[in-house]
Amino acid sequence: MWRLLPPLAPAEFQEVRLRAIFDCFKWDPQVEDTSILADFPLILSRAAWQEIAGLAERLAAETLAAERELIERPELQQRLGLPKPIARLWKKPPRVLPAGDVRVIRFDFHLTADGWRISEANSDVPGGYNEASGFSLLMRDHYPDFSLSADPAEMLAQAICAQVGGRGVVALVHATAYTDDRQVMAYLERYLQRLGLQTHMIAPDHVGWNGDGNYLRTSQKNSVGEKIDLILRFFPAEWLPNLRSNAPWQHFFTTFLTPACNPTTALLTQSKRFPLIWDALRTPVDTWRQLLPETADPRQGGFPMDETWVYKPAWGRIGEGIGMRGVTSAKEWKAIQGHVKRHPEEWVIQRRFEALPVPAADGNQQWYPCIGVYTVNGRAAGIYGRISTTPIITSTAKDVAVLVEN
Repeated sequence: MWRLLPPLAPAEFQEVRLRAIFDCFKWDPQVEDTSILADFPLILSRAAWQEIAGLAERLAAETLAAERELIERPELQQRLGLPKPIARLWKKPPRVLPAGDVRVIRFDFHLTADGWRISEANSDVPGGYNEASGFSLLMRDHYPDFSLSADPAEMLAQAICAQVGGRGVVALVHATAYTDDRQVMAYLERYLQRLGLQTHMIAPDHVGWNGDGNYLRTSQKNSVGEKIDLILRFFPAEWLPNLRSNAPWQHFFTTFLTPACNPTTALLTQSKRFPLIWDALRTPVDTWRQLLPETADPRQGGFPMDETWVYKPAWGRIGEGIGMRGVTSAKEWKAIQGHVKRHPEEWVIQRRFEALPVPAADGNQQWYPCIGVYTVNGRAAGIYGRISTTPIITSTAKDVAVLVEN
């Protein structure tokens, strides 16, 4: 199924690390004093990859179908914990629904004694391309008997090019002041430019709107800049209402004239509270029900704060705020308990599954992998691997190259 290979020699890995930083824009190779690039790869059997790729494609189809239904059903949106400014805008369905969008989702898989399970879907702004593509390709060169499952950056760029044409204008919208976000867009920009696309690295408040679609805002009042053919967004949709008051952020949620990757309607399935409305959906979500552990609303009561349940914030990302008794520190656990009691509508509880660890090649360490499978327009598109010494995958987990048997 899977195994870890011995690490590279220190000199070899130092070369990989430097190339990841300078060639792949991996500008955060460590957190505090801890390196977060694993010097060993995780190997999946070909059969394991084919299995989770098929599951991810089924999940993607269900996710997008559920999103389409939720767009038309504001009464269900109320249970997702949407930020109030967004919920107000979506009280009525948008007049023009997203069309021609390029859709990328990442599903995070974990192996258990009962088979594969998922912990979440990143359907709004999944990241990890620098590691899943660039770093993993560098590691593959040192393990020639194995290959990448797919290159998610390449597949995403090809899908965007197919949508907008060879000289299309792509706006890479992100939080421009943060290197963690900038590095992702810089890496994707290179792929887009190789295909002949014109790119602009901009903040969300640099996007303007008129009756024909989106354009680049200029510093001159009432001036209309270059027309945008596609918005590639790496700025969480729930953050958009926090932009300065003169930024027309509302159009991201009400005007869908320009194709996007992803449109803000992805927020409807990004919420960890998405499972709470499954029974009210007409859309079947059988694969979701099969793979995601039981999820409930803390307000239902009767759920003890013990080791059998995991507490998750509705809009948590990269493992932030997750509470798992016996794994989360006592201080963090106490803070989470207090927050859940004060604001239960912002949380879900999920039945804990026991992820299986994989031993290091020398047998001296147990690691817990998370296999993040991308889909691009419904097709499996590669793996972002992370690995931790605990079952919770947070920002301090190591990035690990996931390779597949030839």
